[in-house]
Amino acid sequence: MNMRKSADWMTIWDDRMLEVIREEGSGSPTPLSEHEYIHISASQVSKRLKKLSEHGLLEALGNGIYVTTPEGERYLDGELAVDDINRH
Repeated sequence: MNMRKSADWMTIWDDRMLEVIREEGSGSPTPLSEHEYIHISASQVSKRLKKLSEHGLLEALGNGIYVTTPEGERYLDGELAVDDINRH
């Protein structure tokens, strides 16, 4: 099993949101904030989604909907350290 290498700017909720978005195919702030594994508000989720997008782990599709990027998938699989991602 590969261990994930998160960055110092990441929170535990970032991993949970990435996992849920991958499992469900996409995610947005309100549904994610209501998920049983995520215990932060929709506004906090929104900020974290934007941060994950800025760092290349998620892609914003518009209307607050995000999907994982190939880099996000590799991070979730433990194949990529977040610090190794080229920032956009």
